[in-house]
Amino acid sequence: MKRQLDVLDRRLAESEYLAGDAYSIADMAVWPWYGTLVKGQLYESGEFLQVHTYTNVLRWTNQIAERPAVQRGRMVNRTWGQPASQLHERHEASDFDTRTQDKLAEPG
Repeated sequence: MKRQLDVLDRRLAESEYLAGDAYSIADMAVWPWYGTLVKGQLYESGEFLQVHTYTNVLRWTNQIAERPAVQRGRMVNRTWGQPASQLHERHEASDFDTRTQDKLAEPG
């Protein structure tokens, strides 16, 4: 894992995103695994892996995490965490505003 993080970190030292200067399908495919790992949201191995030393991966991770579409995407089919971050089913764009679990919960 450390080898993979090192390769990723060196690549991201050369460009803003994995395939160059533009956000691409490469970032979309890789970020859910490595992004959540270095943010401490996966496997709780950040200390052992010393993820804080991979500064380019951290920059990339935080940059992608700030994208509104990524934030919305992380809500879909989520069944854990804060009810406002859970959208069990998405059928239309307005579901993000009207169908998160905090809005569907029964009063009282």
